[in-house]
Amino acid sequence: MKKCDELLCAFGLRKTYPSVAPGTPDLELFHDLNLQVEAGEMVAIIGESGAGKSTLLHILAALDEPTAGEVWCGFTHVTGLSKAEASAFRNREIGYVWQFHYLLPEFSAVENVALPLLARGVARPDAMQQAAAWLERVGLSGRAANRSGELSGGEQQRVSIARALVTQPKVLLADEPTGDLDAGTADRVFGLVQQLHHEHGLTSVIVTHNTEFARRCDRVLRLAEGHLVSV
Repeated sequence: MKKCDELLCAFGLRKTYPSVAPGTPDLELFHDLNLQVEAGEMVAIIGESGAGKSTLLHILAALDEPTAGEVWCGFTHVTGLSKAEASAFRNREIGYVWQFHYLLPEFSAVENVALPLLARGVARPDAMQQAAAWLERVGLSGRAANRSGELSGGEQQRVSIARALVTQPKVLLADEPTGDLDAGTADRVFGLVQQLHHEHGLTSVIVTHNTEFARRCDRVLRLAEGHLVSV
């Protein structure tokens, strides 16, 4: 078992999907993949579609398991967690922003943001108060009562960012957070992510196909042929 000297580490990761057709090889997304992210660093990961970028984020967040290798977040051995422990770890340590917002349509914006706190056991009045404060932080205090279908794409993604950060995680993982937005809205949303990263001392790993956004991060890594290489 290796020691992680940084906040977020992956050692010797391999991810293989068994072949479903007889006589065809297994699909190996990556092998012997290593990653170390310093506390406070903002790292961009780029690469071709199908390279395994989303799968890597899922493994870092304990949403998926590697075929081999290990992940550490601080002193937590992420790949050694049970399903219940992994769920608690994500709620405690990880903020996750998806390309699609995944807001619950029957709930208001403030209720969607409050969900991670309610899952943690925070009393509803306190959870709603903290959620409202985060909506104000992302510029949506006037939209707290609106449901997701009444929000624009950029507003929906801002709500999802507030939901990811309402638990005050150490690590922010974002998978193409601007991929479904037009250029102007994408630039504003990415700028918000950068601002929140610095203001809240986050350690962030951002998957993006936008090379301009990637260059605004502290470091850029390309996932290609199963390995991460510096760009």
